[in-house]
Amino acid sequence: MSKFQASKLWLAPSRYTGTVTQSTIDSPEAMPGEIRRTGILGIDYGRARIGLALANARTALARPLDTLKRINRNEDIRRLREIVRTHAVKQIVVGLPLRLDGSRGEMAEEAARFGERIRKQLGIPVEMVDERLTSWEAERLLEDHSGKVFHDDAKTSHKKRRESTRASVDAMAAAVILREYLEREQIAGKSI
Repeated sequence: MSKFQASKLWLAPSRYTGTVTQSTIDSPEAMPGEIRRTGILGIDYGRARIGLALANARTALARPLDTLKRINRNEDIRRLREIVRTHAVKQIVVGLPLRLDGSRGEMAEEAARFGERIRKQLGIPVEMVDERLTSWEAERLLEDHSGKVFHDDAKTSHKKRRESTRASVDAMAAAVILREYLEREQIAGKSI
């Protein structure tokens, strides 16, 4: 065995049998000290907030993660880079807010530029996904779950409560975007 081959080989005891087997870098097991990237980050892009959701590629279950209040481009990218690192993200899915007729408007172009910027600056594949009506669906899901009504001004008159509600909707919308992406990939038979 060459020195190069030996450097690609390591012995690891199985956590199930306790026996030692050979493993290579190409195997699905991560090397010691190496983070295996399995996360998929869903983003609901907005001018004031960025909704975030996370899924594991193995389980393909999307869940709301957080909502970032926008500061500026550099700070937003820095915070996204930290989230990508913390959650071992291997791919990012950004919602593309198309008009109901399927055409691109100003927000869709802005979201596409944002997706391209994070692809370049984070070095992670980014896929744009149609997000028509995801905020509406997120509001319905949250209403069903918490019993809150999101468009009744009498019940959401306090600014702070309204902001936290919007943040919840943004994160849930990101989860809906990510869920739809994962379902589409599974139907197409693609490995995530």
